[in-house]
Amino acid sequence: MFFGEFDYKIDEKGRVSVPPRFRRELEEGVVLTTGIEKCITVYPLSEWTKLAADLTTGALSPSKLRRLNRAIFATAFNVNPDGQGRIAIPAPLRQYAGIGDEVVVVGANNYLELWDKASWEAEKAISQEQTWQIIESLEKR
Repeated sequence: MFFGEFDYKIDEKGRVSVPPRFRRELEEGVVLTTGIEKCITVYPLSEWTKLAADLTTGALSPSKLRRLNRAIFATAFNVNPDGQGRIAIPAPLRQYAGIGDEVVVVGANNYLELWDKASWEAEKAISQEQTWQIIESLEKR
């Protein structure tokens, strides 16, 4: 399980360090892809495999499933952490997420997210504002 937020700098080669407590879970490799809210989603290979299996069948029509697969898989990159626990973030993903020199690594349960610092602060404010409303709606069930 991934949780917490960690501020890092991107090095001159476009790499970011993975928080040390997460490195063992990512040793097999990771898949980076575009996130929904202008971030980069980092899946451990095991989680990516589960997601891929879920997207081979489902309740969606075949045309919607094809579009969804194209959107997710066309923007994905398979990356292996280096010996120092860093992952290279491909330029197209950095550009998509607006990530410059600073990145925030955010734990999101079974995956990580990489955010531009300013974008993360804005998203965090929105999320914190809505969290209690969402929790209350769950309690009413």
